[in-house]
Amino acid sequence: MRSIHAILLASAVTLAAAPAFAQTASSTRGLAATCTACHGTDGISVGGVPPSLAGQNKDYLLQQLKDFKAGKRPATIMHQHAKGYTDEQLERIAVYFAAVKPGEAPAAPRAGN
Repeated sequence: MRSIHAILLASAVTLAAAPAFAQTASSTRGLAATCTACHGTDGISVGGVPPSLAGQNKDYLLQQLKDFKAGKRPATIMHQHAKGYTDEQLERIAVYFAAVKPGEAPAAPRAGN
């Protein structure tokens, strides 16, 4: 009987946490989406400029973001962009892009197509 209660309790906790996890995953995708204008869809830039973020090491990405935020790394816009996030949000962005499989960006559409 005790094991049934333990299973029911574990199931209830899991089900209760699912919406919070989904909300966090969704908000993390939302944070990462702000990067796509420059770094491409899913962080895969066209032509490598600016650099692709997809598949980069999480610790490396996080350090770069923190350096931009602190003004330690020169930039045109990234230092201003990074200052708009908390350190926790920057970490979530770094984790997100580290988990994306790197690949080639789709070719830019041709005029008239």
